[in-house]
Amino acid sequence: MKESSFKGRRCFTIFLLLLTAFLIFFQLNIWDTLFQPKMSSTIVYPKATTEPPKVRSICNFPPLSPKDALEERLLLESVAWPETPALPSPLSLELTSDPAHSTFTILPARGGGGQWHVGDQLEVSIAISDFKGQPKKSGGDFLLARLHNLTLGAGVAGKVVDHLNGSYSAVFPLLWEGAAQVEVTLVHPSEAITVLNRLTSEQPDRIFFKSVLSLGSRSQTTICNMCLRQTKQPICDFTDPRTGDPWFCYNPKNMSCDARIAHSMAGYKQTPALLKAKEDKLFQGRVNLKVRIPASGPAGVTVLPKKEGQPEVESSIVNFQASGYYYQGLWRALDGTKVRQFTGASAITQCLKGKVVHLYGDSTIRQWFEFLNAALPDLKEFNLGSSRTNGPFMALDYENKIMVTFRLHGPPLRFVGSIEEIRYIANELDDLIAGPNIVVVFGIWAHFGSFPIELYIRRLQRIRSAVVRLLDRAPKTVIIIRTANPKALLLDVAINNSDWFSVQFDKVLRAVATIFKGLNVHLIDAWEMVLAHHLPNSLHPQPPIITNMMDVLFSYTCPQKGG
Repeated sequence: MKESSFKGRRCFTIFLLLLTAFLIFFQLNIWDTLFQPKMSSTIVYPKATTEPPKVRSICNFPPLSPKDALEERLLLESVAWPETPALPSPLSLELTSDPAHSTFTILPARGGGGQWHVGDQLEVSIAISDFKGQPKKSGGDFLLARLHNLTLGAGVAGKVVDHLNGSYSAVFPLLWEGAAQVEVTLVHPSEAITVLNRLTSEQPDRIFFKSVLSLGSRSQTTICNMCLRQTKQPICDFTDPRTGDPWFCYNPKNMSCDARIAHSMAGYKQTPALLKAKEDKLFQGRVNLKVRIPASGPAGVTVLPKKEGQPEVESSIVNFQASGYYYQGLWRALDGTKVRQFTGASAITQCLKGKVVHLYGDSTIRQWFEFLNAALPDLKEFNLGSSRTNGPFMALDYENKIMVTFRLHGPPLRFVGSIEEIRYIANELDDLIAGPNIVVVFGIWAHFGSFPIELYIRRLQRIRSAVVRLLDRAPKTVIIIRTANPKALLLDVAINNSDWFSVQFDKVLRAVATIFKGLNVHLIDAWEMVLAHHLPNSLHPQPPIITNMMDVLFSYTCPQKGG
């Protein structure tokens, strides 16, 4: 009786809170354009079947429409990595790429007088050698590059070009006057890429999940995944009927698939079981995992003011256009967007006044909800009884009529929770009542690292279709997409969620998002904003970077008139 009474009081409290929110927004006379909070809505779950899915290899790739199939093929070609060497057995580290024996060299300025000016492009040559100091003869190494000036709080990402013969080039736009230091990092040797490629092909289920099925007094736990190996055990097919996103579980004996009540990550396959002899040597911090490459001469240049009346000197290798850069610690966009600084609660409140912000995605999007909660003292979070890591979350500023929500994207998700919390972004967007006072933000990438990129492409295609449908019915809705970002890497992280996976997701996301050109859809380039900053890379970017990201978000939400 006590437990029943407690549940009743809790449900009644939540009902009153949501009713209060309804009344507030009804009084705004914008209810018809607002999303009705779905925390209390009726949920229709997919009808499970016990028919084994038709699988190709380990993962199930259902047929696509001719248009989507063509796009998938073109996307796969666009992110295809240069061929990397087969690994000998036993593996010899001596013949693999070694950042300590590799070098980069700043090439002479191509303009008159051998000087660099703001607006020019700086070229750097990179030579990769093995642990014996012998030049490599093939490409496929994963390199990142940036140009920075710590004193000025300035930084910009560079573009790396692989010449497929052991040499690379990095190109940087010169965007500020004064010193500019080059930094080149070997994220992975090409031999490590060979290993990561094999793991994606042979071990896409190396992170595995589980569900609890409960019927009466009986409950059983079973293994689930997007890529589930065929056994003699029947399989529950939980593929979403609206989006087609796949999800499968082994069906426990004498248990109905419809009895599923909870989802969680079950664990990781242990690294020794995934790697062959000595392959772990390819993923050593301070040796060959995200290690800086030294300069063979000067590591920086002095940039002079822009030359009046003379054309800017472009690169002979590639004309790289960065999305933005830091100066005095502040992000400056290069796509024409005027990024303003929203300093203090009053500036943010003024921007978001009368608006609803819906955040969908992973923990890197949850950071933005946490930022708003901390930055706006009048924004009060409802206690929905949610997990502090999973959500869903809702917060309201009654006086300024601001509403912010957060919800995780659908599986694969490395979290513990009930199946009621599992919602696909495409379905959420289709059910959204949108309009000019609505801001929709999503970011999805970090949980897909161990899976074939086809699964990520298809997820993005479905989300994109939902965005198009949303803009067809409410074209003034603001849509903001967050890209992937580089992170700190250790062996286990690299095996399951390397920056090498993330950079491919980043490229795919940008390509898929090109359809939105000219629409009210904006990209927040988390990849370059993290790479260009002097702070260490992190899965969850540090506060100064988040503050800059939020300034970009607010600038898109509240664009300056005439700018």
